[in-house]
Amino acid sequence: MENEEKNTGLHLNKKTILGLCAILVVIMVFAGVLTQIVPRGEYCFYPDNTYRLADGAVVCIGEQDSVFTVDGKNKIGYKDYLARLKEYGISVVSYSDEGEIDLTGAEDLSEKIIDGTYHEINYKMPLWKVPASLVLVFGSENITTGIAIILFIVLIGGTFFILDERNILKYIMAVVIRKFENRKYILICVMIFICMLLSSTAGILEESVTLVPIAVAVALALGWDSLVGISISLIAVAFGFTAATFNPFNVVTVQKLAGVPVFSGLWLRLITFAVVYASLTAFVVLYAKKIEKNPEKSICRETDKELRDKFRLTDADTVLEDKSTAKATRAFLICISCVLLCIILDFALSLGGMLSMPGMAILFTVGGLVAGYKTGLRGKQLFGGFLKGVKTIAPAIPLIFFILAITYILSEGMIIHTILYKVYGLISDMPPFGAILLLFAFIVVLEFFIGSGTAKAFLVMPIVAPLASLVGISGNSVVLSFCMADGFTNLLYPTSGIMIIAIGLVNVSYGKWLKFTWKLFAIELIISIALMYFAVSINYA
Repeated sequence: MENEEKNTGLHLNKKTILGLCAILVVIMVFAGVLTQIVPRGEYCFYPDNTYRLADGAVVCIGEQDSVFTVDGKNKIGYKDYLARLKEYGISVVSYSDEGEIDLTGAEDLSEKIIDGTYHEINYKMPLWKVPASLVLVFGSENITTGIAIILFIVLIGGTFFILDERNILKYIMAVVIRKFENRKYILICVMIFICMLLSSTAGILEESVTLVPIAVAVALALGWDSLVGISISLIAVAFGFTAATFNPFNVVTVQKLAGVPVFSGLWLRLITFAVVYASLTAFVVLYAKKIEKNPEKSICRETDKELRDKFRLTDADTVLEDKSTAKATRAFLICISCVLLCIILDFALSLGGMLSMPGMAILFTVGGLVAGYKTGLRGKQLFGGFLKGVKTIAPAIPLIFFILAITYILSEGMIIHTILYKVYGLISDMPPFGAILLLFAFIVVLEFFIGSGTAKAFLVMPIVAPLASLVGISGNSVVLSFCMADGFTNLLYPTSGIMIIAIGLVNVSYGKWLKFTWKLFAIELIISIALMYFAVSINYA
């Protein structure tokens, strides 16, 4: 009984976790060095609730007691900040000075970077903040996101312990195997399409972590390896961002910031979706066939041994005949179906993940607890099992804090705007195709520092969009370039929390991850370059 309990739930290999932590420590040091040698600088930005009226006047309905940080560390008030903007030739009229303002048809400039206001600052982040960042990050604005991710993975650990212990995972696997045992590769095609579609339209990403253990279990039961499971879940979701069609986090945001009609240019994004889907599916199917034919060629063969034994399903008929497990599985799947409703509502109401993320966490957990209850777990047994599952995944928590610390160092070090300014200078003298390639490369590099697509858009687009227009690049070409660069790089760098957690769940090292994915990333890079060349050639609008 003790051995069975020990092998239940998600388990993180200590060697894998320590290896990932070591990589992140090296990146922390590297980020700290950059903050000392790269010139520090900043752009000015419009205050919150700033609008450009139809007559060209810029007005701000800001809070009079707002405080702004300038030159890296100095705090100034609302009036002083408007006066500072005036020194750069930017006239912003305070709402309180003019009385009632009609904002009909006004352009929202809130927190947009202002072109022409870059200046170097006499500020250098103290070196002691690099090692102390693991503590200082608790005072940053990113800590809320970090805590949300930690809570999310904790709930995953607790829920999967119950699903595994009560044979609900085995029941799901048995049903899938029964339906697809003679058409396994159709399952790959369907899974990739569904996951890509969800992220391409609704923008799910972090939520897909819950799919990884189930997809890996099914992949192993069907004779493949963990990497196939990750491919048909997390990678498919990330590539849906690459081939975004209606995604509110990159397409809608970037189109608004680029000044082009929202959802315009859909025809080429649909073609992009089809091309990316075909390339990813072909890559995964070929890899799966290779592993099925010769398991020795699996990159993660050694680390998969324990998981393969655990998820080997030799008693499918017995599992399927268990009525209590069948009822529990149906209850769990009903809760998961409600998650799709949350995603649809989130997208339809433009809530930006405020419903889908909590909905996934709550419904997934409730589904697991209800499923455990229906199989006979009660009281202390039910919640005790959940807590045991939490303990199995707890070693992943330090990884999140390391990633947050890196983000804190780069933000505190004041070098992001300097990099943006240098790229801005390079693009201005380039032909359209060269300029869009440089923009693409810049977004790929920026992903290392800033994972959020929306955050990158607000940082980059106010500067890049006008410049792109000047060198002959259409707004929708910029949108296409941004989406493709932001998409697959979500899984490229070790600063990606979602990727680190996913490979940690199946004990795959970062080195093995790159060994598996580099060809896929290279294929997507070639596709991206070809599509950008086409977009520039036809003046995609």
